[in-house]
Amino acid sequence: MSVVIYHNPDCGTSRNVLALLRAADYAPVVVPYLDTGWTRPQLLGLFAAAGLTPRDALRVRRSPADVLGLLDPDISDDALLDAMLIYPILVNRPIVCTPLGVRLCRPAETALDLMAHWPNGPYHKEDGTLILNTDGERVA
Repeated sequence: MSVVIYHNPDCGTSRNVLALLRAADYAPVVVPYLDTGWTRPQLLGLFAAAGLTPRDALRVRRSPADVLGLLDPDISDDALLDAMLIYPILVNRPIVCTPLGVRLCRPAETALDLMAHWPNGPYHKEDGTLILNTDGERVA
């Protein structure tokens, strides 16, 4: 299985995860989901593999979730999935798939849990935050 990232290039977290994967010498398949959209089976499979419900994966900030009335706790998972198919931005990102599992990688350093090897340290996110020290160990 290759490494796959469902990526939004306008998202700093998504850019950080992609850069982290590449710095560790992975060549991830990058799926620009805002362009390609989603299928129901794809979302159901990703959510099941990551242990997420559609509500867990719903992007609330900077999305139309509130305007669409999707924040109401009575909205069903099926209704959320239907909305995610119409508005791909409603799915929080990035979602990363590796042989070690599938996760919604927020914050970016969550991706380390899915990586068999990490980049050499020190390693910083684009905002300068250190996530791996000089010895290549995770910074708390």
